[in-house]
Amino acid sequence: MKIEHLSAVELGRKIASRELSSREVTEHFLSRMTAGDKAVNAFTYTAGERAMAEAERADQQIAAGSLLGPLAGVPVAIKDVLCTVGSPTTCGSRMLRNFKAPYAATAVKKLLDGGLVMLGKTNMDEFAMGGSTETSVFGVTRNPWSLERTPGGSSGGAAAALASGMIPLSIGSDTGGSVRQPAAFCGVCGLKPTYGRVSRSGLVAFASSLDQVGPLAHHVEDLAACMELLAGHDPLDSTSLNAEVPKYSQMLAEPLKGLKVGVIREHIEHSALDDRIRKAVLESRSMLESLGATIVEVHLPHTAYSVATYYLVAPSEASSNLSRYDGVHYGYRAMGDSKSDSPLDAMIARSRSEGFGPEVKRRIMLGTFALSAGYYDAYYKKALQVRRMIADDYAKAFGQVDVLLGPVTPTPAFKIGEKTSDPVQMYLGDLFTVGANLAGIPAISIPAGFTEDKLPLAVQMEGPALGEARLLNVAFQLQQAGLFTPQLAPSV
Repeated sequence: MKIEHLSAVELGRKIASRELSSREVTEHFLSRMTAGDKAVNAFTYTAGERAMAEAERADQQIAAGSLLGPLAGVPVAIKDVLCTVGSPTTCGSRMLRNFKAPYAATAVKKLLDGGLVMLGKTNMDEFAMGGSTETSVFGVTRNPWSLERTPGGSSGGAAAALASGMIPLSIGSDTGGSVRQPAAFCGVCGLKPTYGRVSRSGLVAFASSLDQVGPLAHHVEDLAACMELLAGHDPLDSTSLNAEVPKYSQMLAEPLKGLKVGVIREHIEHSALDDRIRKAVLESRSMLESLGATIVEVHLPHTAYSVATYYLVAPSEASSNLSRYDGVHYGYRAMGDSKSDSPLDAMIARSRSEGFGPEVKRRIMLGTFALSAGYYDAYYKKALQVRRMIADDYAKAFGQVDVLLGPVTPTPAFKIGEKTSDPVQMYLGDLFTVGANLAGIPAISIPAGFTEDKLPLAVQMEGPALGEARLLNVAFQLQQAGLFTPQLAPSV
């Protein structure tokens, strides 16, 4: 079997047994990146010589018996929203195009300490604000299953790099679906952990009460192994949960007999849901029944308000977080007008106007308005109240069932440029994903077949807080039962 068809865990086993070396695996994927990324544009930065040096070091440590992690020596790609030392951290924005962080994100450090080799940084919607990876200063990322279509966003580069076989494992971030939606569009697996399960230290903030780091991979076992490295308390993150990290990999094979699965009526009956995705969800439900699960219909009555709530809470937090980019401390700086009464104010205004793209500006303005005097109670405060109601809906549902089953996206991958002129239509693509972020619960996207024109389909499962082990278990059992077989896109 070719190297690119092996799971990250299997690569780790072969590297540990010295059947393969990290060097040759890294060389192989760097070669695939060179050949494939011209068409896909999944990467903003390729590590090259640095990656080869890390691979050499991993091989030496493995030979000496001092590096024994399950993913030691395996290449990984990092979304360009996570700080890395010695390479740019741009967030896909002109504002940070030349920024190099003085420290690594905790998630990145944990991966490197586990012996993984960083191959590069992946493209994304600017500051993670988008659902199509069309707003990056580095250009559009394309879906390797169909190059005229979007890979989703904002972690589009991470998903596209996986789908095209340029990398065996990647790390993204999920604020309202930014790991799960690209995973769904590109036919790979993506996990959004519980809020606080993975440290946000070194993750450039979009919306601080919603952001979460999560892995993407072809195989569920790879997500589990990666989570064993990523999860855990971090004193550098005040929102980090101090909870024991399970051995996710050891729980994958547990039988599903007695599992209670809730099918979300408001999602499965939604008028915007493509019939092909509805069929995939129903087939997944039948497969779960055949594996011993009990199916229950559940209600999330405030689902109708989730997108509106999200698009008040997230932009409000973005407005606050992005106020630091003023052209003074760091980031892009434009020259002010020397004739102005206040050259400093003019410089700040020009820096922000030129440094941010249209979508980021739109969300900053929306958030600033929602937080402004006279509107705070009517918009932001009201959104927080509805957010609590949405979280309560989930809590009630998990009083009845163990996991929830539903769609990830309303449609399969849409064409590049199809929704850029209509932001509301773009936002409505988040119908089924933002609820998990608002409630702070874990959710996973797994492939579930293809359309007649070979576009990936996917289903989503959501669990109670700290329920990642059960989600990974169910997803693994569905993979073993044949719901999906990991595949590489043929376009590259």
